[in-house]
Amino acid sequence: MPSKTVLFFEHPGDSCNDMRTRCAAALFTTRASAAHPSPRGFPRNAHSCLVFLLERSNNEPVRSRTFWGVRSIMERIVVAFAGLALSLSLCAPPSVAGEVEVLHFWTSPGEAKSLAELKALIAVRGHTWKDFAVVGGAGGNAMTALKQRVMAGHSPSSASIKGPAVQEWASMGALAKLDSMAQFEHWDKVLPEVVQEHVKHKGSYVAVPVNIHRANWLWSNLDVLRKAGVQAPPSSFDQFLVAAEKARSAGFVAVAHGGQPWQDFILFESVALGVAGADLYRRAFVQLEPAALSASEMRRSLQAFRQLKPYVDDKSRGRDWNAATDMVIQGKAAFQFMGDWAKGEFIAAGRKPGTHFSCTPAWDSGNAFTYVVDTFAMFQLRNWEAQKAQGYLAYVLLGTEFQQKFNQRKGSIPVRMDIPLDGFDDCAKASRKDFDDSAKVHALLPSVAVGMAPGTTTQAALQAVVSEFWNNDALTVDEAIGRLVRAAAVK
Repeated sequence: MPSKTVLFFEHPGDSCNDMRTRCAAALFTTRASAAHPSPRGFPRNAHSCLVFLLERSNNEPVRSRTFWGVRSIMERIVVAFAGLALSLSLCAPPSVAGEVEVLHFWTSPGEAKSLAELKALIAVRGHTWKDFAVVGGAGGNAMTALKQRVMAGHSPSSASIKGPAVQEWASMGALAKLDSMAQFEHWDKVLPEVVQEHVKHKGSYVAVPVNIHRANWLWSNLDVLRKAGVQAPPSSFDQFLVAAEKARSAGFVAVAHGGQPWQDFILFESVALGVAGADLYRRAFVQLEPAALSASEMRRSLQAFRQLKPYVDDKSRGRDWNAATDMVIQGKAAFQFMGDWAKGEFIAAGRKPGTHFSCTPAWDSGNAFTYVVDTFAMFQLRNWEAQKAQGYLAYVLLGTEFQQKFNQRKGSIPVRMDIPLDGFDDCAKASRKDFDDSAKVHALLPSVAVGMAPGTTTQAALQAVVSEFWNNDALTVDEAIGRLVRAAAVK
């Protein structure tokens, strides 16, 4: 059996009559050419008629030209009327709308408000959102739940997964191809190359990126710093130790931290980036070179990492990241090392950057950018109505309206580089500038702590070693180095 190509007509702006006319005309005037994969004269703005060919790879992938390759006028007429009939179904009452079930782990207050923007846009089209939320920082619990569902043959419409996990699911044939939508919406032009690498599998789009987070941020409560006699957020390791000591002496928790393996590693990778630099970070944590993992700079990174432990309170073990962020928000702690999803919590609590808190790169790491890209993978579905809702979800996620609203709440920056940051705060503008600057000097680096590299099994092994080193003072630096080298070999 050949692979099935599903045709979607979605039109969030015009009337149903306009939609039918435009879609039928677009189909009728289509050119069958690899150089012209979209209809001649097809309206391309965000409120125009979207013709979405969602390619589903059961045996062999179907390319756009398989559908558009109509050679005779009669074939074009038949195709046009088929498209017209499909567009009529979208103008029917909401009873024909589909359900989109989305697995995610965005359960903190700031994340919940961000997700509400997506739910509202899905509801506008009449589709039903089914929440599949799994509590657990960095998504470990969510991934376990996802595997159970897919193995049982009950895949959700979409799931928030990222980094190598996208490739792993795609290699199993579980994900739908999104190439036709990507062509119509010009994803190759608006998405950074480093992002495309994470959402493509063998050259085909299989997931939709929604943002770019920076992981190597240091968040500071400005009122706590003033009370502790700290003039400005520290920009070097030595300055940080002085500031942390002042904060602790003034009765505050110096570093708000959650003692979970991924949080231990996000602190460590920020320290290592500042101590060892971008090149060694890449060689050690992305390329997994034994020589880089055992270099003297890595030893100094572990030593500096351990020096921070006295500034963390004794109740940190097991604490969720957003609970640690709340300690800074409420003025109980001075600092937190965390990605800019933490800013979403500050914003949700009514705090403003520059007034209540500051965002600065973790010391000595301002010339590099550890990134996290939240993505939604689209799983293979059988039900047509569910496919239609899934297609609209994919369309909305990279739409300008969602990109602006969502990222202002989430704390991240839009993944589309053609969206201006008017209305975004200074932290976001600094993030975009640093992203662009880091790209020019090859210093965009995937966060190991939050699942962007390397493979998922190796990630877990590396994080386990760092977490053990943090929690076990008897483990020496030399022993930790040896374990890191062995962990990097775990596949």
